[in-house]
Amino acid sequence: MANVHRPNRGSLAFSPRKRAKSHIPRFRSWPEATGEPRLQGFAGYKVGMTHVIMVDDVKNSLTEGMEISVPVTVVETPAIRVAAIRAYGNDSFGEIAIAEAWAAELDPELERRMPMPDTGNTDDSLEKISKLIEEGKVSDIRAITYTLPKSLTGVPKKKPDVMETGIAAKDLPTKFEFGKSILGTLVSVTDVFRNGTIIDTAAITTGKGTQGPVKRWGIQLQKGKHSRQGSLRQVGTLGPFNPSRVSWRVPQMGQMGYHQRTEFNKRILKIGADGEEVTPEGGFINYGLVRGDYVLIKGSVPGPSKRLIRLRDPVRAKKTGLGEPQILHISRESKQG
Repeated sequence: MANVHRPNRGSLAFSPRKRAKSHIPRFRSWPEATGEPRLQGFAGYKVGMTHVIMVDDVKNSLTEGMEISVPVTVVETPAIRVAAIRAYGNDSFGEIAIAEAWAAELDPELERRMPMPDTGNTDDSLEKISKLIEEGKVSDIRAITYTLPKSLTGVPKKKPDVMETGIAAKDLPTKFEFGKSILGTLVSVTDVFRNGTIIDTAAITTGKGTQGPVKRWGIQLQKGKHSRQGSLRQVGTLGPFNPSRVSWRVPQMGQMGYHQRTEFNKRILKIGADGEEVTPEGGFINYGLVRGDYVLIKGSVPGPSKRLIRLRDPVRAKKTGLGEPQILHISRESKQG
């Protein structure tokens, strides 16, 4: 009898496939950096996709130096505000927040997202953090930022999205001084990234609700003879009698989509301030017009239109040697057929 070889269907790499806790993706690590202090991340809202004509600048590529068509994702990136700086210390369980200082003036829309913090003792809080740094009790300084979607016409909400962002600097005192300087101010995407920068992106994927094992895991439909007692679209067996339990490796129905996904080493091809440069005739489907700052990211980005997209300095950066890309044309053809 022939040796039947049938590999498993569907990747188990992202198990368990549960719904994300929040529509705001979370970065759990920030790369170490030197040089001029700055924020290590930014956030925007996904608009849609188009394509650009650019000169291929990838070394040793088959099309190096030639004009190529590249798909890009458009992300609208209005300015974000730095609401607070937070100091972390180490205990037996890892890092823990030990102090934070909030800006004296915050946008009233922030109250839609969270109870407004006490902002009357900003100077006292900053002095407390400074003393903790001198005593050697602080391990890291990070910024708390929030978006301002009220300035966008394509995103139908006013509730800000609050997130924590790392600060790149050579040492803790420099991080603290930089955090004090930007506390309560608006930060634009050009203050953080530039054309040609390699970044990581994080977003929540498009939710598809509860799906069966055929769509969720890619198993085959049952043959006619085997499906007479049940459904065509169910798994053939849940496993052997012993061990008397169902393994998590058995493909079953459940949640599909609305998972957090982080993609590494994406490239920013263009940062622009005039949305008319990329908006097609009739606007983007399910979004509309881009009116302010935007970013063109090479390739695709998880999530549907209007989804929050977080950008971060790369934690697995590759030495690409790529400079600023030379873009010759941005497609503005209608996406509505």
